[in-house]
Amino acid sequence: MQSTRKAVMDEEVALVAADGTVLGSVPRSRMRAENLLHAASATLLRNVAGDLYVHQRSPLKDWCPSAHDAACGGVVRYGEDPVENAPRELAEELGVEGAVLEPLGTRLYQDDTVRVLEYVFEARWDGPIRFADGEIVAGEWLSLEALGALLRDPSWAFVPDTRNLLTGLARDGVRDYARLLS
Repeated sequence: MQSTRKAVMDEEVALVAADGTVLGSVPRSRMRAENLLHAASATLLRNVAGDLYVHQRSPLKDWCPSAHDAACGGVVRYGEDPVENAPRELAEELGVEGAVLEPLGTRLYQDDTVRVLEYVFEARWDGPIRFADGEIVAGEWLSLEALGALLRDPSWAFVPDTRNLLTGLARDGVRDYARLLS
């Protein structure tokens, strides 16, 4: 596991401007250390009933270890297209392959710990879930209402960029995400 973790920390990450223009690359470890603006995919996985898959991140993650999240994804490697990154990350994290990903746009998130331009997708899936690469340790399907109640609790450990992403989708009336506010 240690050599895999080192390889991930040293992968070349695409640095971007707020409009998505690729400006160059740096090793992932430098991107984290200097909180540089980078691109990432964020795929929201929903089942036919409309529930959203919420998972708990591994304690070994380099950002927000052990926090909950509702987006599968990851940093876009230098030279990689976010449209290629999203299904790769979904397969790596949840073992989901062959789901159709629909783009929901981009979202910029910035705080003292992360600066990211997220390429947001939604996918429907009723097949099996398996934690393929060890980045996720647990998960469950939640209704948007149940997730919304959890998100209103500031003490619930949930990654801030996805909290912001979901709140934005709800406020903007994207699909049925307004149900998160009910």
